[in-house]
Order: sequence, then structure tokens, then C-alpha cells
Amino acid sequence: MMSKPNFDPEFESAARFLPRGIARSWSLPLVRRLGALADLGKDPDNIEIVDTGAGTARVHRPTSGRDERRPAVLWLHGGGFVLGSPKQDDTLCRQIADELGVVVMAPVYRLSPTYAFPAALDDAYAALIWLAARDYVDADRIVVAGASAGGGLAAQVALHARDQNELRLAGQLLLYPMLDDRSALRTDLDERGFRLWDIPSNRVAWAAYLGHEAGLPEASPIAVPSRNPDLSDLPSAWIGVGSLDLFCDEDMTYADRLRHAGVSCESMVVEGVFHAFDNVVKDAAATQRFRASMFSALRKMLT
Repeated sequence: MMSKPNFDPEFESAARFLPRGIARSWSLPLVRRLGALADLGKDPDNIEIVDTGAGTARVHRPTSGRDERRPAVLWLHGGGFVLGSPKQDDTLCRQIADELGVVVMAPVYRLSPTYAFPAALDDAYAALIWLAARDYVDADRIVVAGASAGGGLAAQVALHARDQNELRLAGQLLLYPMLDDRSALRTDLDERGFRLWDIPSNRVAWAAYLGHEAGLPEASPIAVPSRNPDLSDLPSAWIGVGSLDLFCDEDMTYADRLRHAGVSCESMVVEGVFHAFDNVVKDAAATQRFRASMFSALRKMLT
């Protein structure tokens, strides 16, 4: 008889009530509508809504010294490329802006399946170029960052920026990033510890994003960073993930490949926690360790 998942004690209660996955082809319209309702609330006064030419973005600038030229973070929201909006990360973006004294911009990007790859990448990269051109941003000190699919999109932006050679990123901060469509085909994993994102969710999301089924050989090596044969000359990276996250193996493999390619990469596996755990139990010790490591890495990249 298989043992139960070894959840961190501070996450056991939440794990009892959370679903293993939220992305199903039949449920996407409903989940999207619920997300749209959450976006209807009034925006805080300290957020600027700008138009980058590729869509709107939410800009969080430090509350002090706003006119100074500062480093910046391009933050990309999660949601499996099929859900979510930048408003969901307002609290974290504001915390980054104020604690590190940097500009944080979170752009809207087009979602799948209505818009498949490369629409989201085009939007995110256009937002990066727009951000770098601001007179209050130090274009030599920009980090691209994101969580889940946003972390995967951040890795795509880093690859694309390297290939385009328009600007040099200062780093990439990847929180439990979605990097490899082939994970949607795995049959060797015990899914009982997964929460919020499981293999069926992954299969639906990757098919929507790629415009074809997950795991096919024609998948773009930019859309699927783990498939890219050349990870050299990329900006330094931080990758963090929970041990009970579907993405754990692919994330640590990517971290190893970055290091083997000569890229500085710090990685962190938090034991006993599931996908997006830091947004579920925000005051847990594991969350605090994770966020502290993340902020420390960001500070190094930006300075």
C-alpha cells in the first residue's frame, strides 16, 4: 500500500480542500469568468495603468524617490497560459517595488487557446522593450520574472532576448516555472500530492498554448524552453519549486542544464509543498523561506 503524500504540516489543512488540478477543457470558460469578476475591483491609487503598444500593463513604482532612474522587474502572471491576469499579483509586485526600490511592470498578455504561441511571447517581449525605453528605468538592470506559466514565459523571454540581441537582461527569476510540455505525457508520477495543477491540467494548457498536442516533436524550442538545445549566454537565474509540484523534475533539470551551459543558477526545492504554495498559506515558514530566497536573488541580480 502506498503511503500518503508527505505534506508540510502547515499545508495539510489546505491540501485537504484544494483540487489536484483546475484546468479542464470543460471548465475553462467558467474559471475565466470567475477570474474576470476578480479583476473588477477598484485599482489601488499607487498603480499606474499604461499602454505598451501591445496591451496594457500595471506599473508599480517605489513610493519614495519616484523620479530616480531605477532597476526594473518585468513580472509575468501565471495561469497555465490559459487563465489569469496581472492584477492577481498586485500585492507581490508592490512588495518587490517597495522593498527593493525598483520599478515593477506586470503586462497583460494574450491567452490561449484564443491566441496560441507566439502571441503571449510577442506581448511580453514588446512590454520588455517598452519598459527598457522609459527614462526612469535603468535598461542595463532589468530582470524578467514570473510564476508558473508566467515563469515559463519569463524563460521564453530570456531566450528570445538573447537571440534578438536588443538588450541584455540582468537575470531571470522563475517561480515553479512551466517549462516542458513532455511532462503532460508522464505516467510514472504519483499525483496524490499535486494540488492546483496536475497532468490533465498540463495537457490541456500545453495543447492550447502550442496549438497542437503536447509532446509532439514539432514543438518550438522557444515556446518550450526545456526543449531548447542551447541555454548558453542566458542571464543568471533563480528557480524555486515545491517537492510535490508536477514541475519539480523539469525545473531542476532546467537548472542543471543552465549550470552546465555556464549560466549562474541558484535553485531551491521546498519539501512537502505543492504548486503555488506560497499564495495559499502565506504566513507558513516554508513560504517565508521561499520568498526570502527569492528576494535575496532578486537583490543580487538588480545590483
